[in-house]
Amino acid sequence: MPLTSATYEEVECNDPTLQEILVALSFALDLTEGAVPGHTIRSCLLAVRIAIAEGLDARVISDLYYACLLKDVGCSSNSARMCQIVGGDDRIVKSGAKLADWTRPFRPKLSTLKLLWEQVLPGASMLKKSARIAKLAANQHKNNRELIELRCDRGAMIVQKLGLGHGAAVGVRHLDEHWDGGGYPAGLKGSNISIVSRLMGIAQHLDVFCMEQGPQAAIDTLVERSGRWFDPVLTAAAVSLDKSRRLFPSCLPYDPIDDTRTAILRLNPEGQTRLSELDIDSICETFADVVDAKSPFTYRHSIGVMDAAVAIGTVLGLPANRMQTLRRAALLHDLGKLAISNTILDKPTKLTPEEFAIVKTHPGLSAEILSSIGAFRKIAILAGEHHEKLDGSGYPAGLCGKQLSLESRLLAVADVYGALSEKRPYREALAPAQIAAIMDRDVPAKLDGECYEALRTLMANGTLPVNSYQLPMEERWSIPDFEAVEVYI
Repeated sequence: MPLTSATYEEVECNDPTLQEILVALSFALDLTEGAVPGHTIRSCLLAVRIAIAEGLDARVISDLYYACLLKDVGCSSNSARMCQIVGGDDRIVKSGAKLADWTRPFRPKLSTLKLLWEQVLPGASMLKKSARIAKLAANQHKNNRELIELRCDRGAMIVQKLGLGHGAAVGVRHLDEHWDGGGYPAGLKGSNISIVSRLMGIAQHLDVFCMEQGPQAAIDTLVERSGRWFDPVLTAAAVSLDKSRRLFPSCLPYDPIDDTRTAILRLNPEGQTRLSELDIDSICETFADVVDAKSPFTYRHSIGVMDAAVAIGTVLGLPANRMQTLRRAALLHDLGKLAISNTILDKPTKLTPEEFAIVKTHPGLSAEILSSIGAFRKIAILAGEHHEKLDGSGYPAGLCGKQLSLESRLLAVADVYGALSEKRPYREALAPAQIAAIMDRDVPAKLDGECYEALRTLMANGTLPVNSYQLPMEERWSIPDFEAVEVYI
């Protein structure tokens, strides 16, 4: 049964470890790539097993462990560009591309052609589709380099920022390099590629193919690409482990994900690393940036919501421990949006009912990911309820006023303010007076009156951050004719 505000005060939170947090948040990165849940931790388990079999030293294995858990941390940075290039669902294309040998564009498999036909400009005419596919073929290497460089540069920078070591950062930077020099972004060859990168490349390949086609297909394709994509020595080590049935335990399609989670937490060579409060804040801020990078229209949205929530909480006199939880929840409230295609997030027109149904899943996904971290159980409650409304018209659970904590009500107000103060694909950012006019309609029926009055005070004092686009206060305006729920997403 999911946690809700009904038990918010009774929830106990344990001290978190670095490994526990990164393992849990890796499931958010799986969402970005359209991967089978647990892809990151299965890849990590596979990579570390091969490294141990090869007798690599503890420092390299430690770098590999953290690099694997964060190998896709830069992936949200190229989602909007991927959507722009293809014209279809970025997550489906990313997922399908992992099964294709894109180094052989003139020998495509039927499944690759089918994927392209379905996802390139969905709904367009055959002529437009064909023209776009031809353009993709002509620009394949240019597009690959651009997309991979965006992801790998961003990922390496994040790993470095989190203090996880130069070796881990380099490993992430060169994840998509190939043994024969045909990879990206730098075209490195052979042993010039970090061994961390080489191991991760093999491991993520094994997991993707194992989940889709079974372990034997994963091994067969690995061997087929040995010497082109993959290091032959490491490939042989993986094959040897598989023959002795030591490669895939807890990494097969039918294995419980909790078994994989337990295995990877036990495998870290450095044990469990306790974190300071500043370290936890840094991780929360980092993943807020990952979420916001998914769309150009949500740039710094999570930081903006955090600023507004903290300001409102200060006016209301929340104590320090409650403010800390609120701050972290505001930073991580939209983790679930990594599961939403940019065809929806960046859509310039009204969402269809089917598209909005997908949007409505994101708070529940945020809560699910965060609740697996003992220390984040209260954060998970707040993140899961940030779109609930006092009259029960919100989502995903349709909770009512008495079922929502003060912090959940506060975060809902801060999120609405944040969304309205930002430019969105269907409208410009709104000025403070416009924001107040729109939010006034939902108080007190949907939005908490006390929290909103605190916001109004802050807006009147000019002490809240607003989008750089503003209308003069004296200028007349017309309020955009959008349904309230769509304005707020």
